[in-house]
Amino acid sequence: MSRVDAVGQRVKAAYAGAPRGERWHVAGRLRSCPVAAVAAATPSSGRVLDFGCGHGAVALYLAMTSTDRCVTGVDVDGGKLLHARAAADAARLPVEFEQVRAGYRPTGQWNAITVVDVLYLLGEAAALDVLDHAAAALAPGGVLVIKEIDVRPRWKFRLATAQEVLATRLLHITEGSGVRFVPPTKIAERLRAAGLQVEHRPLHRGWMHPHHLVVARKAG
Repeated sequence: MSRVDAVGQRVKAAYAGAPRGERWHVAGRLRSCPVAAVAAATPSSGRVLDFGCGHGAVALYLAMTSTDRCVTGVDVDGGKLLHARAAADAARLPVEFEQVRAGYRPTGQWNAITVVDVLYLLGEAAALDVLDHAAAALAPGGVLVIKEIDVRPRWKFRLATAQEVLATRLLHITEGSGVRFVPPTKIAERLRAAGLQVEHRPLHRGWMHPHHLVVARKAG
């Protein structure tokens, strides 16, 4: 699947003033990532933290699909955040973007936290530590939405790995310590240990990559 839906087209249009390379990156992100599924799994109201938001495409999509969401995106890359803020202004969306230091962990009380294609860049130990902090930072009844790459089907996993190695090590489009995908089963195990109720939502059918959602809810 590579079609960008109507909301995605509006998000894409918000980056019309960005340099060509940034526009291409956002357009590719919207084509290749099941952002609509992430939004559908995210509560439609309350405070939402998009951890590792990058250019902000997912954060803008979340804000566009529900005006009752108060969305904040955080990332270590200040350059990407400049384009995220400009896009939010162009779309007239009250999305906040904050640059954080490397090693930042979610804190506070959030009704939802989304982590979309970020954990694999951190290394397994750091990724699991992020999950622990995110679980603790959920308000009662809050939802943690993790979108990562599954290790199956194997051919799709190998393709995704090759593309991410290209993006991180050769093209330097994405910042990260390397490419180390954490299997959804291990993500779910960690979140259950933190007391969350966990649901798996495989999304690889119809997509080039083996997308997988882990949706975890805190009691409340």
